[in-house]
Amino acid sequence: MGIFGYLLWVLPMKRFSAWAGAAALAMIFIPVVVRTTEEMLRMVPQSVREAALALGIERWKTTLFITVRTATAGIVTGILLAMARIVGETAPLLFTALGNQFWQEGLDQPIAAVPLQIFSYAISPYEDWHDKAWAGAVVLIGMVFLISACARYFTRVKK
Repeated sequence: MGIFGYLLWVLPMKRFSAWAGAAALAMIFIPVVVRTTEEMLRMVPQSVREAALALGIERWKTTLFITVRTATAGIVTGILLAMARIVGETAPLLFTALGNQFWQEGLDQPIAAVPLQIFSYAISPYEDWHDKAWAGAVVLIGMVFLISACARYFTRVKK
């Protein structure tokens, strides 16, 4: 995905940028969310849709207010798990956002990201930087844990 993003956004723009990195991560994120949403909507029983239609509810309202609402827990879970998946992606960011050790105000410039910092520090010859790479990895694991905990909280069955 990183090389594809490089060819699609970095070469035409003639520079690395946060926008290119976001687009490359979106190419990973969107198909996962679309597929999860499709599967969750298919899991809603046909009898639920038929019951709504039998009550005279229009088809679009049935889809929006009955089918989607029934599948909301699975859709939210899919979104949060896709977010957890892209949190640690390094290769697309290496090829599109490049990384930067300094503060950037514009999103059309190379930008820092935690996975890129972990990569840079892990391959460095300094032991202190290796410790920082491990700390960054712990931060990423914590972020994935928080996203997963949020997914469980928001999709729990309420009694």
